[in-house]
Amino acid sequence: MDWSRIKTIFILTFLVLDIYLVYQFMNTRDAAQYEIPKEAPLEEKLKNDDITYGELPDTKKKEQYLSVRTKVFTTEEMAKVKGQTVSLGDGTSIEAKLEKPIKLTSKFQPAELSTFIKGNIFAGEQYKFWNKNDEARTITYYQEYDNKTFYYNSNSKLTFFLNDNNEVTSYKQTYLEIIDELSDAEELLPPLRALETLYKKGLLKPKSKITDFELGYSTLVSLTASHVVTPTWRIEVNGKENLFVHAFEGRVIPLYDGENKTTTE
Repeated sequence: MDWSRIKTIFILTFLVLDIYLVYQFMNTRDAAQYEIPKEAPLEEKLKNDDITYGELPDTKKKEQYLSVRTKVFTTEEMAKVKGQTVSLGDGTSIEAKLEKPIKLTSKFQPAELSTFIKGNIFAGEQYKFWNKNDEARTITYYQEYDNKTFYYNSNSKLTFFLNDNNEVTSYKQTYLEIIDELSDAEELLPPLRALETLYKKGLLKPKSKITDFELGYSTLVSLTASHVVTPTWRIEVNGKENLFVHAFEGRVIPLYDGENKTTTE
């Protein structure tokens, strides 16, 4: 028996087997890779769910946190106000009753109060219309800084009160003073990424329409003497629901009408 020849045959046999096994492994691995579906782009996902949006905001790429404080109004400042009976309470808010009510139309437009606000309200040019609540008979404005609204911030709010005759009879006002811009400017989360955050959280339902998209501020930290506010994306859905995303960290901020105390995860 030629053991040397038999040994050679075994070696060649195992070599062929090894080559076959490697070939099979490579084929199996490639097949497995092909089976993993690639995630569709966000635009495609939104299109498939019939979620539509218009032109997204073109804003500065960097913003900063702000340190702000509630203004304390003085009697000297209020002495300049005409046609109103003013009460300052603890000084952090103005409560005023108009000597002559302002009649509004049945289909209110913000322009109806523009002249009064600019001429009779402290820093009136800094307030932007938010909504009209027919049930509560109120019209709400929020203060702006650098064309960015302080969302749902009770310390930067102007509220008009109406009587049964659709007349403005009084208002309450608070105001935020800017103390400082904090830290270095940081990169903003792109608008499309903010939409992606809402989509992944299931907050954008199929057939939704993004009707407004803008950058403002929400309260990050509320202290006794001051507050820290952070840039925040506001996304309006179907013309009625507002959703908010932290413009640096990309997390959803639960803000609700009337209150804005702090942000949470």
